[in-house]
Amino acid sequence: MPKLVALKPLPNFRLWLRYDDATAGEVDLSDLAGRGVFQAWGDPGAFEKVSIDEHGAIAWGPDLDLCPDSLYLRLTGKSPADVFTGLRAANA
Repeated sequence: MPKLVALKPLPNFRLWLRYDDATAGEVDLSDLAGRGVFQAWGDPGAFEKVSIDEHGAIAWGPDLDLCPDSLYLRLTGKSPADVFTGLRAANA
């Protein structure tokens, strides 16, 4: 799985992401905004405080993060079997 190497918050709950396989682009997270723990993004400036944490997660402080693998799938439109070759072998 490619590793997230850079990110930048954009308006309207979007992130620009770049992975170490040169995949880069925008992911729209507006479908999460205001729901459950993502209500925190409603505070002024909260969404913009995103970073890559020490474990490689996309994080907004210690209590809110997203898996960079899931956002890679969202960005590329690939399925888990496309990326995790071991899944193909297990399902064959």
